[in-house]
Amino acid sequence: MTRVSEIAEHWLGLCRKAPVVRTSHIGIGDLPDSSHEGSPDGGAGGPETIRRGTGTALSGMKTLIHNPQLLWFSFLVGLVLAGTTIAQGALGYITWTMGSYIGEIEWVVLNFIIELATLFCLVFLLTGLVLSISSKKDGSASFFDGLAGAKKYIKSVFVWSGVLALAGMLLFSIYFYSPDWLPRNPLFLNIYGTLYGWVNLLVEFPFNPTLTNIFSDTTRYGGSSLTFWIYPSGIIQALTFTAINLLLFILTPFVVPFIVLEKNTLREAVVGSFTLMKKNWEETAACAVFLGVVACGVFFTYLLVQAASGMVTPDGIVTIRPENTWIALALVYDSALFCFAMVMATIGGIAALNLYTSAKSRQIAAGSTELTGVEI
Repeated sequence: MTRVSEIAEHWLGLCRKAPVVRTSHIGIGDLPDSSHEGSPDGGAGGPETIRRGTGTALSGMKTLIHNPQLLWFSFLVGLVLAGTTIAQGALGYITWTMGSYIGEIEWVVLNFIIELATLFCLVFLLTGLVLSISSKKDGSASFFDGLAGAKKYIKSVFVWSGVLALAGMLLFSIYFYSPDWLPRNPLFLNIYGTLYGWVNLLVEFPFNPTLTNIFSDTTRYGGSSLTFWIYPSGIIQALTFTAINLLLFILTPFVVPFIVLEKNTLREAVVGSFTLMKKNWEETAACAVFLGVVACGVFFTYLLVQAASGMVTPDGIVTIRPENTWIALALVYDSALFCFAMVMATIGGIAALNLYTSAKSRQIAAGSTELTGVEI
């Protein structure tokens, strides 16, 4: 009877074997402890969810410490953003020199091209990061091996980059141009106003007003040079788009893992990302907030530097300092903050993969529990 029962279960589709999910090759060894994951469906909520989210962020830091070669991701992302800044500065310079020859439509198109190139590079690098971590051997991950494997997904990467670039330009236009046919959503205005406020705050870092005055000195360069358009105009523009891109990445954190690890089409990956995000948004938000608090804590050190340097008087007047010394200190300080931001970007990418793997593990566990609960 037992043999007959087994055959009946097999043919009737009631076999209690767990469903096959194409994530068996994920090899992340530094995920948060699964013994504290809560309910299989991830719906524990409250302090448990916050603990899982912060644990995922800490796990990303641990993974980076154990795999310092992943800092190549930070370095290459930094080069991409530096190139974006130069491109934005060059666009501003060209717009200024050509005057009325470049209208708003042309300006938007040129910015879209810069955005598309930037996002393509960033998504491609993220794909390489996911591949390098998920296929690491002997306890270590080779970033360049993952980057070589990312070539297989270049079509999906390009299309997804185009979608993000279009979305980013639309959001940018809603806030900065607000044409009559676009909805004036107060929530959008508040979010983008906050992001733009943060960008402007960076311009007020202790050394930056002095640098701005130096680079904008027309007598030094014989007019408004390209250097002036790169600093601060190009940096402000690049930071604004970077803030929008970061928001888009936070809203769609699992698209790349779905494409790379489950071999989904782009449409399936987007749908799967939103579905997984809907079920695990609290954990994702906790992870993002934790990383954001760490980043803000380091960035706010500029208050201490500003107080110690005495650069800004109570009236907000910039005090004259020796130029060469001040420029050297400014470049060192800003470069250190930029390097820290790139490291945090790497940790964020690792944490997104950890969140995906953790959520998929609970999803598989929940499906297995449902199947084992079927009665013949």
